[in-house]
Amino acid sequence: MTVPTINLNDGMAMPQLGFGVFQIPAPETADLVLTAIETGYRSIDTAAIYGNEEGVGQAITRTDVPRDDLFVTTKVWNDDQGYDATVKACRNSLDRLNLDFVDLYLIHWPAPGQDRYVDTWKALIALRDDGLVRSIGVSNFEPEHLQRLNDETGELPAINQVELHPWLQQNALREYSDEHGIVLEAWAPLAKSRLLEEPVIVGIADRLGRTPAQVVLRWHLQSGHVAIPKTVRRARMQENFDVFGFQLNAADMDEIAALDKGHRTGPHPNEFGA
Repeated sequence: MTVPTINLNDGMAMPQLGFGVFQIPAPETADLVLTAIETGYRSIDTAAIYGNEEGVGQAITRTDVPRDDLFVTTKVWNDDQGYDATVKACRNSLDRLNLDFVDLYLIHWPAPGQDRYVDTWKALIALRDDGLVRSIGVSNFEPEHLQRLNDETGELPAINQVELHPWLQQNALREYSDEHGIVLEAWAPLAKSRLLEEPVIVGIADRLGRTPAQVVLRWHLQSGHVAIPKTVRRARMQENFDVFGFQLNAADMDEIAALDKGHRTGPHPNEFGA
C-alpha cells in the first residue's frame, strides 16, 4: 500500500501518515523504524530532544528503500533557538542522522518567553535555501505566533505540528491554517490512546469492523491532517497503517466533530518552554 501524500505550500509533498518516535528508547529505535519502513511507512518523525536521531539514521542506512522515497522530519529544541544556534543544531542533527538533508525541519515550540522564534525561523529559511532542509515548518504554534512570522519575514510555514485529535480539534488554528495554506500535522493523534475507549469512537469501530485507533486515524486523514502515531508494538504499528481500505461516512464525521471539548494531553504552547 502506498500512503497518499498531501501537498505543501512550498511545492513539496509529504506522506499523510507517518511514524513518530517520541519516547522510543534509543537502543530500540533503529529496529522499530526499520520495521515501520518494512510495514510501508515512508515518513519518520524525530527530534533532537528525543535522543534517538542516531537510531533513525541507522534504520535509513539499513533499509533497501531509496532515500528519495523516505520523508524524514526532525526539530530544533528550545535551548538551541536563535539564528546561529539553530544553524548549528541542524547540522548536528544531520550528523546524528547521517544524512545530507532532512525533508522537513521544525521549530519544536515557540517558547514565546524566550522571544527567539522569529530569528530561529530566519535560520530555517536560510537552511532551506542552502539545501540542508527541503521544507520548513513549526510545531505547537498558535495563530499569533504564525502571524508574527508572516509579518516579520513574509514567509509562513508549510507545516504546523500540533496536538490535534477529536477531543482537541483546534478550530481557530484550523481556520487560520486553511486561510494561509498551512497543513496541520497531529502529534498525539490518538490523545495518547485515551480516545480508544471513547464510546462514540468504539461504536463507529464496531459498526465498521475496525479498531478505535483505525477510526481515529481515518478521521485525521479525511480531515486533511498529517498524522504520526507512535508505538513500540509491531502489531499496533501494522494496525495503525491499515487505514486506507475504508471510509467514514458523513454521519460518522459529524459524530466525531461533536466530541471536541478543548481537552489537551500536553501543555499549552504559551505556557511551555518560556
